[in-house]
Amino acid sequence: MSIFNLKTILIIDAVTCTALFALGVFATATVATLLGLPSEVVTVAGWIGLPSALLMLFVAKQQNPSRALANLIAVGNLGWVAASFAVSAIFAGQMTWLGIVVVAAQAIIVLDLAIFEAKGAAALPRVAMA
Repeated sequence: MSIFNLKTILIIDAVTCTALFALGVFATATVATLLGLPSEVVTVAGWIGLPSALLMLFVAKQQNPSRALANLIAVGNLGWVAASFAVSAIFAGQMTWLGIVVVAAQAIIVLDLAIFEAKGAAALPRVAMA
C-alpha cells in the first residue's frame, strides 16, 4: 500500500469520525431513539469521534506519515470494533433492529479501515533512532 493510499484511508476515516461526532453530539436524542441506545452512549461515542478525526487528519497531512501514529489509529479502530460488539451485547434487549444493523455495519467498516491502516503503516519506512 502506498503512502497516498494510507493518507486517503485516513481521510475517509476522519470524515466518518467527524460525522459520528456531529450526529452523536448534535443529534443525540434522535440517534439514541433510532438505535435504541442510551443517550449517554451515543454522546460518548460522538465525543470519541472528534479527537480521533483530528489525529487521523494530522497523520494524513504529514509529509512522511508516522508509522507509530498510523498503527495507533489502527489499534484504536480495533478497540472501537470490540466496543461496538460489547455495546450490542449489553444493550441488545433495548436496541431497535436498525440499531443492531447500524452498530454491526459500522463495526465491520471500521474493521476494514483498521486493516487498511495497519497495512499502510506496515508499508511505511522505519525511522532510524539516532
